[in-house]
Amino acid sequence: MLRSLKDLERYTVCATDGDIGSVVNFLLDDERWIVRYLVVQAGGSLFLNGRMVLISPISFRQADWSTQYFHLALTMDKVKNSPSIDVDEPVSRQHERIYYRYYGYPYYWGYSGLWGMVGYPGLLAASKGTEVPAEHAEVPAEHAAESSDVHLRSARELRGYHIQGSDAAIGHVEDFIVDDESWEIRYLVIDTSNWWVGKKVLVSPQWASSISWLESKVYVDLSQQAIKKSPEWNASAAINREYETRLYDYYGRPVYWKGADRTAGMSPQHQSENHPE
Repeated sequence: MLRSLKDLERYTVCATDGDIGSVVNFLLDDERWIVRYLVVQAGGSLFLNGRMVLISPISFRQADWSTQYFHLALTMDKVKNSPSIDVDEPVSRQHERIYYRYYGYPYYWGYSGLWGMVGYPGLLAASKGTEVPAEHAEVPAEHAAESSDVHLRSARELRGYHIQGSDAAIGHVEDFIVDDESWEIRYLVIDTSNWWVGKKVLVSPQWASSISWLESKVYVDLSQQAIKKSPEWNASAAINREYETRLYDYYGRPVYWKGADRTAGMSPQHQSENHPE
């Protein structure tokens, strides 16, 4: 199912032996457009001073959407003793290596899949304990610069980025629509109030022709007129496959839910279906 990232903020994150804290932000992979981490403000007796901790969807035991709880397959002590990472500073690949080694998770990068060789974080968690490939061993000194490369972006930082169309400005990013199984960002929610008052539209991040991190701007090869005539989006209604089909057909884009790359590593919940709802 597709969900608003804003709606997931303030969800409670719960360990096997108690609550850890609340979701306050997300770190997005700017190469694959996937939520890699939830930023959780920890509380309770075990967590002093409201420490911020990173939680990967790999650690999820269950997501209870009705009660707004993310249940982890981790203890409170395990999270408490996790590597300290300053979430206000860029998180490098080297930071991620330390994090993944601590939890014993296989690395998600260096493969063709969204999460390692699979498409879902839960399936990557199931491969925990497998041998680490040679290319994921300790980083040689000559590749130290590569290990410091930053590819994670704060969702809060990206909100407000301007969307530049082919002929004029279209608006700014207000929110993100995420697949709640793969944690892929399916759509940017664009507020067009600077020229089209009261309207919000959906644009896939895969349709961006380029992104300027220095200018805080996303470029798309779409005109204002094309945006204005696109299938109207009702923000109060769930996004279904019928609407997505009309949206992709209108823009003449290939749909994301068909093809071999989408069926590989299929979520256990959908193994008997042709595609997700």
